[in-house]
Amino acid sequence: MDPLALTQHLVAIDSVNPSLVPGAAGEGAIADWLAAYLRRVGFDVEVQDVAPGRPNVVAVADGASPGPTRMLCGHTDTVGVDGMTAPFSPTLRDGRLYGRGAQDMKGGLAAMVAAATRWLHGPRTGAGRVIVAAVADEEYASLGAEVLARRWAADEAVIPEPTGMAVAITHKGFSCVDVVTHGRAAHGSRPADGIDAVLLMGRVLARLESLDRDLQSRPPHPRLGTGSLHAGRIVGGTELSVYPARCSLQVERRTVPGEPLDIALSEVGAILDQLGRSDPTFRADVTLLLARPAYGIDADHPLPVALRRLAAASGREAPTTGMSFWTDAALLGAAGIPTVLFGPRGAGLHGLDEHVVVDDLDLCADVFTRWLSTEG
Repeated sequence: MDPLALTQHLVAIDSVNPSLVPGAAGEGAIADWLAAYLRRVGFDVEVQDVAPGRPNVVAVADGASPGPTRMLCGHTDTVGVDGMTAPFSPTLRDGRLYGRGAQDMKGGLAAMVAAATRWLHGPRTGAGRVIVAAVADEEYASLGAEVLARRWAADEAVIPEPTGMAVAITHKGFSCVDVVTHGRAAHGSRPADGIDAVLLMGRVLARLESLDRDLQSRPPHPRLGTGSLHAGRIVGGTELSVYPARCSLQVERRTVPGEPLDIALSEVGAILDQLGRSDPTFRADVTLLLARPAYGIDADHPLPVALRRLAAASGREAPTTGMSFWTDAALLGAAGIPTVLFGPRGAGLHGLDEHVVVDDLDLCADVFTRWLSTEG
């Protein structure tokens, strides 16, 4: 099956991440389809739940002679579909394939499966072993990649995230916290009795805005720019005529290589300490929700050098770049697997008109096939 047909099959399967959208389908159906397909074309396939009903699929085949173990890894989950009219009806228009996940990252997933199948049915030169991993939960906590990195080793890996046909050697991380301000409930007509937790959170927001300006004024990372933060979600109050006793705020801090995982906890904690010292009635606390490291590999490492060379041999120059979003490369890299990102062009990432450029699907598959077949 060619990469376009594979992409169409994958887009047609609802795999919205249930950690993002409660009650969503999850990765079970798409994992079943991929496992059956990979078995049918000749791979040894293992399916393992990383959470109930949320499996990884790992397909393995050995080469004709000893060589490096090479991994292709893509995620099967997508974000939600609110506002989309036909998210699981892949539509071809003007050289683009539209649908939820087409760009992020079922197009890349299809290209890597097609490439691995071509390698399997060819002379199997180059790689001593090929691992094709389709993992769950990348869009939330990357449970799938965590399990994969613990169980499977490789000498190098490529993740076909949508890089616009560039070789991405670095990406940002994130550090997320929950901030709670504590007030005191009272009738709205009795200010002496009440403490407004929402207004207290306003003080926090003002300090966070100042911190974000400071972060973005610092010397930038050469490929990623600066760190940043935003207030992702705020909840406070119960009804109009009641002083709110509690307000909660979720903050996401985007990080660059070298910044600690818990940086949001320490930065926001310092803000709360300052506010508490200036007003003894101010009460708040902060909790780390989720953090993932930034990632980077040297541009002169043999893996990105090889990918650039192979892309050029396939007819496309592939510049070296970095990505602002987080990926599973950080977890594979932390497990000692040198990893780069290389995937198709498209647009509408997480948006209503998500699409992938059709010509890039074949080109990506060609580059991946060449990489799997390359000696050394």
